[in-house]
Amino acid sequence: QVQLVESGGGMVQAGGSLRLSCSASGRSFSSNSMGWFRQAPGKEREFVAAITWSGVTRYADSVKGRFTISRDNAKNTVDLQMNSLKPDDTAVYYCAAPESRWTSTDPRHYIYWGQGAQVTVSS
Repeated sequence: QVQLVESGGGMVQAGGSLRLSCSASGRSFSSNSMGWFRQAPGKEREFVAAITWSGVTRYADSVKGRFTISRDNAKNTVDLQMNSLKPDDTAVYYCAAPESRWTSTDPRHYIYWGQGAQVTVSS
């Protein structure tokens, strides 16, 4: 059974930092891209960042320069380092993986999803 499990969410003041981790089990994702999405209450799920199997990264404009995605293929993990957090970053953050080497900003291209991790940024 394939599982993606996020950890590291929590509450932080504006300007602070959090690091999310996603651990995959059940199969290797070393040949797949992986991504992070988020969903705030009353809003659609939106793309945050993605990384190809070889480490090429892609970011939403809203997080560029503040968030960094990285992966460890040996450990089957992908992390999201979030700095200079803003109240608008408050959302449930999801780890996801498509059946593709290449990144996509469209959540419909992603097959595997984690259960989500809450990130709350207070002003």
